Amino acid sequence: MTAPLTAPLDNDANPGLEPAHLEQADQVVLGDPDAAPRLTIAGQEIPVVAANTVVVGTGSAGYCAADRLWEFGQTDVVMVADKINAGSSRNAGSDKQTYYKLTLSGGDDDSVHEMAQTLFSGGAMDGDNALAEAALSARGFLRLCDLGVPFPQNRYGEFIGYKTDHDPRRRATSVGPYTSRSMVAQLEKKVARNGTPVYDECRVVDLVRAEDGQIAGLLVFRTDVKPGSEQSPYLLFRCTNIVYATGGPAGIYATRVFPNGQWGASGAAYRAGVHGKNLTEWQFGLASIKPRWNVSGTYMQVIPRFVSTDADGNDEREFLTETIPDYGRLVSLVFLKGYQWPFDIRKARDGSSLIDLLVYRETVVRGRRVFLDFRSNPVQETFDPSALSPEAFEYLERAGVLFGTPIERLRRMNEPAYQFYLGKNPYVDLEKEMLEVDVCAQHNNGGLLVDAWWQSNVPGFFPVGEAGGAHGVYRPGGAALNSGQVGATRAARYVSAARTDAPIGEPAFVAAAEPVVSDAVGLVARATERAAAGTPDNTGDLLREVQALMSEKAGPVRSAASIDEALEQVHSWLASYGELISADGTSRRSINRTFLVRDILVTSYVYLSAMRDYVAHGGRSRGSVLYTDPSGELPQVGYGERAEQPLELPELFRFTLDGGALDGEIQEASYLTEGVDPAGTPEFRWRPVRPIPADDDFFENVWRDFREHGNVY
Repeated sequence: MTAPLTAPLDNDANPGLEPAHLEQADQVVLGDPDAAPRLTIAGQEIPVVAANTVVVGTGSAGYCAADRLWEFGQTDVVMVADKINAGSSRNAGSDKQTYYKLTLSGGDDDSVHEMAQTLFSGGAMDGDNALAEAALSARGFLRLCDLGVPFPQNRYGEFIGYKTDHDPRRRATSVGPYTSRSMVAQLEKKVARNGTPVYDECRVVDLVRAEDGQIAGLLVFRTDVKPGSEQSPYLLFRCTNIVYATGGPAGIYATRVFPNGQWGASGAAYRAGVHGKNLTEWQFGLASIKPRWNVSGTYMQVIPRFVSTDADGNDEREFLTETIPDYGRLVSLVFLKGYQWPFDIRKARDGSSLIDLLVYRETVVRGRRVFLDFRSNPVQETFDPSALSPEAFEYLERAGVLFGTPIERLRRMNEPAYQFYLGKNPYVDLEKEMLEVDVCAQHNNGGLLVDAWWQSNVPGFFPVGEAGGAHGVYRPGGAALNSGQVGATRAARYVSAARTDAPIGEPAFVAAAEPVVSDAVGLVARATERAAAGTPDNTGDLLREVQALMSEKAGPVRSAASIDEALEQVHSWLASYGELISADGTSRRSINRTFLVRDILVTSYVYLSAMRDYVAHGGRSRGSVLYTDPSGELPQVGYGERAEQPLELPELFRFTLDGGALDGEIQEASYLTEGVDPAGTPEFRWRPVRPIPADDDFFENVWRDFREHGNVY
């Protein structure tokens, strides 16, 4: 008799089939900063940890990189985390969080090159990254399966897939709303079994580069050390390589679905000379804001009622009918948001993304609040399925829910989707209360520059996961999770084969680290002296102000004027930051925010500058962003005799589609800290995309090269 394989996965509300020996949570090995030898740098005695490679970030990409390095023989590895249990991989998801990989079931034709072409066709994507993501997708996916992530398979072992957005096949799979958390749980156990230490509660301050320009180390601020303690609040890492798995720069937006605790640390990379790529390309979509969660899939397919209120929750009105008076069209467009969830400007003219614009009008333009009401049907008391589009009617008929109210349909179709909000903080009972939503930042398709091995322009610095800009304008749903595993594997393979040298010696390291440490210590000293002299602590206020500014002026709807307005303000803050910031010297949180706010300001400055350069380069609306164009067109009625007639909407919704005009080009960004401008100087260049590499599939040639150098070059 076989043992049952039914234990839930680490109490993450995502039970699945998992071997019992993998279900026992291994303890993370915590590094001890105070046990490290100390060096005197810039007048500070600072512990210094030496390792070949430092992996920054404990999400699915970071843990994958640490484990792959260990598997490939590079065991001189440590990890660094802001907070081990924070971050998007562990805490974010959606109704059916998707993993995208090569087809592994059925009779559908598929190949590595076909999948690479799918990724490449998203526009502004480098072909070598697309090919690597396709080639390693099966390897990364099956590795996760072997570690215990319970991806569904049939009785013959086929991993059944489904079709996701921008997907010509059925390459998508899922283990439910917490696919990425399941990945983190199993990768974390493996890293713990490897014995790789994790230094927790460390805020990234700056990178350290050697005299030859290569990576030499990392400075972090220890958020676990009380001010005035004998312990140093700083920790240095002396290393040859950094794998940067810090996530996307979520902290630049106020209206975001990223979980609390996910900030990103891209500013430190830009300050050190790392370049950016496709920074203008974000993904936005409808999400609840209390708690933060994508309202995709079933939440939209059951067709809830959209209502708005004033800021105090009064003056409730059903606002979609103002623009979409036809009942059948309204309910059909809401249904389509289920699997056309991201805001897609191509669907804003006369498709489902019109819903996103109408929500944006309520929240940003009119200053109101928007809610989903699952207790009542939209427009009329009784649901009339006969008015649905054929696509929507067939789907809901097959699901057996052509009846009742949205909550009754939701609980019939997907009871876990209802239960999910009962277990969140804040608790929301969709049977009794409405769910507040907005159009939120969800993912940055661009990021830090990567080559075919996920190494940046700075030797030894490897951005992986959402920190790395591997994607193009569009990408299939779930491609990000695959990209994180592939990028981490590629970086680990390159490090283990080509960057095995020991860190630079202590004298050279002290010389390289001295200006970095001096800058950090000086910034904190000025900020805390200012607060001690009576200037109120402004770290929290400034953080909220820059986030609100970015969401209002540089979110899913932008214009040349709004970008310039935001850029002027961010430039002012950044240029005077050393004299502006005031931090309570008795508060770890305030000192931590001194570095965090600087990082977010640098990132916002580079991103806003990239947006302005994009417009100057002739860029138009594409992806998940509407760029206001006075000579463009407004969204259309979209049906009937008046189908092409423009809707009565604000002029900021007038746009012109890019139409793929810049799909063959990539914008690269750099940030220069030396110069006359105290805020620094962003610079940009446009280059052609790297094509998908041509085949070299003659076995004898590949085998010969593989024996010689593993094909790592």
